[in-house]
Amino acid sequence: MTKKDAMFFPIIASAALFGLYMFFKIFSKDHINLLLTGYFFCLGVIALAHLLSPIVNSLMPTAVPKIPFHMHFTKGEGKQKEDIINYKFSTHDIVCLGISSGIGVWYLYKKHWIANNMFGLAFAVNGVELLHLNNIVTGCILLSGLFFYDIFWVFGTNVMVTVAKSFEAPIKLVFPQDLPTNGLSGTNFAMLGLGDIVIPGIFIALLLRFDHSSKRKSRIYFYSTLVAYFLGLLATIFVMHVFKHAQPALLYLVPACMGTPLLVALVRGELKSLFA
Repeated sequence: MTKKDAMFFPIIASAALFGLYMFFKIFSKDHINLLLTGYFFCLGVIALAHLLSPIVNSLMPTAVPKIPFHMHFTKGEGKQKEDIINYKFSTHDIVCLGISSGIGVWYLYKKHWIANNMFGLAFAVNGVELLHLNNIVTGCILLSGLFFYDIFWVFGTNVMVTVAKSFEAPIKLVFPQDLPTNGLSGTNFAMLGLGDIVIPGIFIALLLRFDHSSKRKSRIYFYSTLVAYFLGLLATIFVMHVFKHAQPALLYLVPACMGTPLLVALVRGELKSLFA
């Protein structure tokens, strides 16, 4: 992600959010969610299989052979030849896909919050893995833009809350507030959008790369910002419960995630190298 991408990202996100809002206003919510459920089922199964792959590989008994496969489908010949499908997998990956498909069917039929969160976490981890910031300045521009984006769409309008409540897809993590009374069958949910995980997550991942590039033994930027993110999340939950109103999580997460590494760099005298 470049500086230009970071500057335009809040505008693109706003257009997408408002577009979804209008869809829910114009068309039947049930029909839209039926379409989205099928779409996110396919994506979720693939994302969860990718997430489970290292776990399954480590737990798989040695007696179970790991047989490699290569699916290669091309178009044209000679210099005009191009790959359409070029995918390598193994029997262990097939096991991961089977487990993920089972969880997907559970989600389709029950829409249980645990299945939703498993898909949501898989999307978040894959998002942090696939999206990369090229430097700290780009990360600060992105976080600053989304800071105002989140505040406007939550406090300035009812768009964000309406879409979040109407959108029956694993694009958010949900936590039953009535868990102590109703157990796993709780229905009174608090929600955390995946954007509130992925966007700060790619910034924190950049700080981990900075720690690694500095060839120091400690990962002070990564761990300090990770703790700051956690405290920012606690602040979001606390304010939400006190005021009984939806809160833009990035209002608390952005200052925590941006301010902490800058403060650490200032104390350590590494501001110049951080921004470089």
